Order: sequence, then C-alpha cells, then structure tokens
Amino acid sequence: MYPNMFHKIMNIGLFFSLCSTVFAQDSFQIKGVVIHAKDLSPAVGATIVGEKLHSVSSDAGVFTLNNVTQGTYSFTVSHIGCKPQTISVTVGPNMKEIKVYLNEAATVLEEVKVNGKTKRREVMETPMVTHTVSEEFLKSNRENSLMQTLSKIARVSTINIGSGQSKPVIRGLGFNRVAVVQNGIKHEAQQWGNDHGLEIDQHGIENIQIIKGPASLLYGSDAIAGVVNIQPNKIPLPNTFGGEVNILGESNNNLLGVSAGISTRKDKWFYRSRLTYRDYGDYKVPANRINYENYVFELDDNNLRNTAGNEADASLSIGYVAEGFKTETVFSNVNAKNGFFANAHGLEVRTSSIDYDSSNRDVDLPFHKVNHFKITNNTTISAGEHNLHLDFGYQNNNREEHSEPVPHGYMPTPPNTKERLFIKNTYSLNFRDNFKPSDQHGMVVGLNAEYQNNNIGGWGFLIPEYNRFTAGVFAYDQFEVNSNFHILAGLRYDLGRVATKAYYDWYPSTVNNEDGSTSYIKLQRSKNKTLNFGSLSAALGLSYIDNKTSYKINIGRSFRMPLANELASDGVNYHMYRYEKGNLDLDPEISYQLDVAVDYTAKTFSIGVSPFVNIFQNFIYLNPTSSYYETIQIYEYTQAEVFRVGGELNASTTLTKNLQLDASVEYVYSEQTSGPKKGFTLPFSPPLSGLLSSRYQFNNFLFFKKPQLIADYRITAAQESIVPPEEKTEGYQVLNMSFLSEMDLFKNSLPLEMRVKLNNVFDTKYFNHTSFYRLIDVPELGRNISLSVTVPF
Repeated sequence: MYPNMFHKIMNIGLFFSLCSTVFAQDSFQIKGVVIHAKDLSPAVGATIVGEKLHSVSSDAGVFTLNNVTQGTYSFTVSHIGCKPQTISVTVGPNMKEIKVYLNEAATVLEEVKVNGKTKRREVMETPMVTHTVSEEFLKSNRENSLMQTLSKIARVSTINIGSGQSKPVIRGLGFNRVAVVQNGIKHEAQQWGNDHGLEIDQHGIENIQIIKGPASLLYGSDAIAGVVNIQPNKIPLPNTFGGEVNILGESNNNLLGVSAGISTRKDKWFYRSRLTYRDYGDYKVPANRINYENYVFELDDNNLRNTAGNEADASLSIGYVAEGFKTETVFSNVNAKNGFFANAHGLEVRTSSIDYDSSNRDVDLPFHKVNHFKITNNTTISAGEHNLHLDFGYQNNNREEHSEPVPHGYMPTPPNTKERLFIKNTYSLNFRDNFKPSDQHGMVVGLNAEYQNNNIGGWGFLIPEYNRFTAGVFAYDQFEVNSNFHILAGLRYDLGRVATKAYYDWYPSTVNNEDGSTSYIKLQRSKNKTLNFGSLSAALGLSYIDNKTSYKINIGRSFRMPLANELASDGVNYHMYRYEKGNLDLDPEISYQLDVAVDYTAKTFSIGVSPFVNIFQNFIYLNPTSSYYETIQIYEYTQAEVFRVGGELNASTTLTKNLQLDASVEYVYSEQTSGPKKGFTLPFSPPLSGLLSSRYQFNNFLFFKKPQLIADYRITAAQESIVPPEEKTEGYQVLNMSFLSEMDLFKNSLPLEMRVKLNNVFDTKYFNHTSFYRLIDVPELGRNISLSVTVPF
C-alpha cells in the first residue's frame, strides 16, 4: 500500500519538476550580492529595482530576481546612507553572480529621531500574554488540520474528530470559549458541536497570533479563554510575481493532496489566489477492536471504518495600496465531505446492510457535508494622527449531517438520510481608531457588531432556529512610563440578544393525560423566546523589561453569552448517544483571570514561565442526569462556580552551532466549587504534559541545502481527575521524527522544499484525553509517514 502511494506522489512531483525545467529553458534567475565598498560588509535591505522587477537584499546582502527572460536590463541599486548605483545586466545562459559595491553618500544629515520598533519589541512591551506563530513554524510542523499543527505550542491542544478535523483548546477550554479570527473577522460556523471541525485552509497562512487567556476586551464574547488570530498576509512587493505548489502524501490514511498559490503586484494593485484539494481514506489505529456501549466491533485491517473524506478549498483576494490607504478583499470557500466512524453513531450499525469494509476510500452513511463561504474586507486609512481600521465580513455556513433512516421511539422511518441541516449567515463589522494623544499614550477606541441567522432542517431536531445579535464598544490605553515600563488599561461593554424560534416534531407522540386518557400530539421542542444579555469587560496589565528579562502581569474580567444550544437544545445527539436539554435560565459566563509571564533570553539560552489563576462565577456545562429518554441518558445544561490554575514552562538552548534543544511543560488544574458536580474537574481537562524537541542542521550535501533532522518526544501523564461519566486516561509517550531540506535541483530556479515526517514512530496505542473519539474507546492514529514537496516559482 505504502509503495503505491509514494509512487503516485513521486510521479506528481516529477510532473511539476519537468514543468519547472521546461519553464526554466525560457526564463532565467539573476543572482547577486550587494556589498559596502568601505568594509566589504553585506548591505542588508538594499533595493534592486528595474522595469517590472524588484528585489530586496537579505541579511547576507544576497538578492535574486526570478523568471527573467533573455535580454539586457537596467537596474538601480539603493541603500540608506549610500549612493544609488545603476547597473546593466545581460540575461542568458551561463550567467555569473553579480556583485554590486555601494559607496557612502557624502551628504551630511541632521540628527534624526527614530521611533520604529521591531515586532519582537512590541510584543515584549504589550502586557497581554501572546505567542507568535511564524510561516516557517507552520510549514515545518504541518499536520492534517491547522489546529493539530498548532498543538505543538505549549498549552494549545485540540479536540480531534477523525484524521482531518479538529478544534482548538487553550488551557483546557475550547468550543465557543476560544475565538478563531481570520483577517480580523471571527470565524462563525457550528462551533458548539463536539464533532464539528474548523473550515479553514491552513495552506498559505503566514502569521498567527495566539492569545492565551481572556481577550473579551478586544474580541467580545466567545474569547473568554483565548484567541487564535490568523492575521492578513504581507502585501507583495511592487512589480513582483511568485507562488508555490505543495504536494502532500500520507501513508496512514493514503492521503493525497495538492495546494497551489500565486501572488502578484503591479504598482498599487495586488492579487492573490490559492487552490487546495485533499482526498484520504479511512485512517488506521493500533487496535483490532473497539468497545462501544459494551458492544465489541472488530476492525478490518485496523481501519477506523468510514473515516474517509475529501476537501476542496479556493480563495481569491484583490487589494489596493497607496500612501495612507490600504484595502484588501478576500473571497474564500471550503467544501468538505467526511465520514463519521460508523460504530460511533448509535448502535444501529449492527443491523446495517452497508458493507463498510468493501473499500477504505468511500464515504458511506453516516457522513457530513459542509460548505463555508466567506468574504472579508480589511481597510486601513491614515488620517493625520489617526489610523482607522475597518473590517467587514460575510459568512455562509451550510452543514448537512446524513445517517441511515431508522425509526426511534415514536418517530417512524424518516423519508431520507438528511438527519440535520444547519444554514448559518453571519454579518460582521469591526472599527478601530488608533491614535497617540501624546508621545507616552497609545489609545485605541472601537466597536464590534455581529448578526447571525441560523436556519435548520432535516428529520432530527437538536437545536432550534435562532437569530443572534451582539455589539460592543471598547477603549484602551497603553501608557509608556519609560522605554522599559508600560501599562495597559481598558474597558468594554457588550450587548447581546438571542431569539429562538418554536419547533414541533414532524410526527405525533403518545402522551398520557392526567385524567387517564391518551393523546397523540406533535411535541414542542423549542419556544419563541427572546433573551437579552449585557456585561462589562475590563483589563489592566503591566510589562517591564530589565535587560534580558521581561515581566508581564495582566488581570481582567471577561464574559461569554450563552449559545442557542445551551439555552434551547432538546433532542437526541446520536453522535454522542445522549439526549441534550437546554436551559433558558442560564446567565452569561463571568470570568476573572490573573496572568503572569516572565521570560529570560540570552544569546544561546532562553527560559520562560507563564502561570495563571482563573475563576468562573457561572461556568456553563452539560451535566449528566439520572433521567432517561427511552433508553438514552438525559444531559442538561447547568452552571457552577469553577476554580482553575495552571501555566506553562518553556526553555530553549543552542548547544552548538547546529544543535538546538527545546522543552516545554504545561498543566491545568480545574475544580467545580458549586453545583451538582462540586469537587469534580471539568470535562476534557488536559493532563500534565511535556514536550522535548531537538533540531540538528547538517552541512549541505549533494543537492540538499540546510538539511535538518527534528525529533519531538511528548510525555503525557495519566488523567486521574475526571467528571462522570468520563473515564480515566492512561499516560503515554509518543516520538515523532521529521527531516527538512531545501533541494537545489535546477540551475535557474528556486530550490524545492522537502519534508519527510514520521509520526508515532513506534505505533504506540494511546488515548488523548481531549479527543472526541476517546469517549468511545478509540485510540489515536497509528504510525504515519508523510512526504511533502513544495515547488516555489
């Protein structure tokens, strides 16, 4: 099986390589270096400009110009403090590297005050505890989904739903307590569902900011536990064109995928586009059988039957940039079809006529289809001392869940397979005004508004149709006491309204009346009900930089509005095999949190610790009761006071020029201090976990450039602290290995990027306590070999 898959991958790679070779026969690459004539040091950041061609020199003074046709060209090379130099270059076969020597300018400048700050310095000065994820990290650690890729970061984990879907968990909290923001707009789908993943293409993302802890001040409700902020990509340089093709194959589920992206800019207009497609079969687990509801299911060839799927993504952006003005509009669409593990959707599969083991690539019942269409616009206007930021967004999420039509209780056999349909439209508006009333104060005032309309269909009811409106205004000030001491203080007030709609069963049920008679009526599952919410959020933070050590402390109050499923659900969730019942009397969640971060950074060593304390006044959770609907246990939404404490410890050292070691430890303790589960923890609470990583860079050999070998060893303790009906999870150790390298195969083209990754090296059977399938005794993926090749152009 594995050789066939890799033959396909290599054939695809050969095709793109041949295309690159043919292309290279008609175009060439100009390579050069810019040097200061006085001391022969490299000129970093020099600009090389010609007609429709542009480049900037690297830290080594090196520059390249790609896809240049044969001929003679003129370029102007400029650098701050140097005399510009115009050079003439003849492009053709057997070109040599160009060397440009720049002389100092004779002009004597008056004293200039420089106010610019690096990104790293800005992060250090901000009291909020954040983590920046680079494009290099995303490419080096890419997994089946974006959230699985980010799970290598301390205290970021995932709730996994099969091999291609997951949702984020930050410090033990997930679902609608973590906001995922893309291009300034909160991603809105059906996040409330245990088995609903994120509809985001992880290819082409350049930068992500993760906020660990409450961020309601900036993002309002749904950011009470943190934010995954997928930031807009950098604007292309003038007169440039480039792109990449990424080819991916994996052995565990025979995944084949390709993603191609391009970007171009003429002068003020720029364009970007990307297409991605992935197709995969059932994934394998290191187990021969699964025990679900005391029924044992045998697995065919270790395949978790009916977990195959496919995904097709497309995006297009159009932007314009001028002095004091910048705008970009992004159109994106994600379409996916994924099977649910057949033996996790009730026990009816025992009598099903479907032959799930006939193929490991087909998608049988039960499955879901989802299409997420999104339009975002980000506009920035500089007006004197004010920088105005406007974000607009529209999202349409269309989700269908299909299962075999079988009768349940009083419900007769449904007419089709469409169990549930959710159609959600979301309209978003953000506005921010950044200004400096004085040199010491940096003020931001703004507002957020969002309107949601959610419609339902299908024969299985779980949550009602609803409309939801939220709006918030905020202001904060970052005060610079001195260059190393900063204070941030802010306030926010939000208003929200949720209006649910009435729903009646499509079939009659038998009801025994008090007088002994019997009625046959269509039961009402939800009511026409409008609920209003409002709350204040606040934050106060300090940051202090003492040479190589930075200190941060942040205290805040955050809130979260109850969701429609928490307020008005009333039906059987066969994915979880339980009856879920909402509570219209729920109050908004109120959270108080203290965050501290201390980081020390030296030339070859760094260490950081970030503890936190968190108190919820009224945490909302789904509580199992002693009541049953037919034979299915009833769970009801309720609230409790919750105390949480934990933190992360990170360390990194460079032992030699080529060897780097990293280590991290993370822990969260949670306890309900009131309510029916007083003394218990929270569901899906992650256990103590540590990650040891080593990275060794070899010398160049053959056509391999910058080859690196990376080993990640995760050690996770047993989770003994649970809330019934959860079960305890044993500890485990898992080793992952990867090899990264650039490959300089073609003379006049950019080097290819290759990644070979071996996950779960020893095919260890283990259970992730935050995994959805862990509840039904399904272990994590077995050994998986992945090969990724990126062809830049």
